[in-house]
Amino acid sequence: MRKVEVCSYSEKWAQMFLEEAEKLKQIFGNEIVDIHHIGSTSVPGLKAKPIIDIMPVVKNINSVDKHNTVMQEIGYNPKGENGIAGRRYFQKGGDNRSHHIHIYQTGSKEIKRHLAFRDYLRTHPDAKIAYGDLKEKLAQQFPYDIDSYINGKDQLAKEIERRALDWYVD
Repeated sequence: MRKVEVCSYSEKWAQMFLEEAEKLKQIFGNEIVDIHHIGSTSVPGLKAKPIIDIMPVVKNINSVDKHNTVMQEIGYNPKGENGIAGRRYFQKGGDNRSHHIHIYQTGSKEIKRHLAFRDYLRTHPDAKIAYGDLKEKLAQQFPYDIDSYINGKDQLAKEIERRALDWYVD
């Protein structure tokens, strides 16, 4: 069973992103338009589950599937859209996850949503602290119940996302 663990920000997360981004660039080549570090590990000072979220943006989402075998060779489990139309999602590390890959095609509204959320937390310390403290509390309250952890932070995450999208200029 997977334990929900939230820890203090680690400087190594940025390096882990860069190392994995290089691997993805080698696999997908010029299909990648951009690649972003997203999620809580991309926000300096934010408490987070130690899982690196990476968002490559590609020219054509349908070209991603042909790389599933190579992604498996470097430890990723391809999950298809995994509940979000137009996305390709990969997990690395099994029950001890280390990385999540969220691939979108240029123009997807999901790109702006992820970047706005990240950048808002990077520039709004009160929101960052409130979000981190809530995640830490929920991880302690529900150490083996990821669904309750996710549901517990949903309302605040949606409120931050709403404010972030109003604030964000891309």
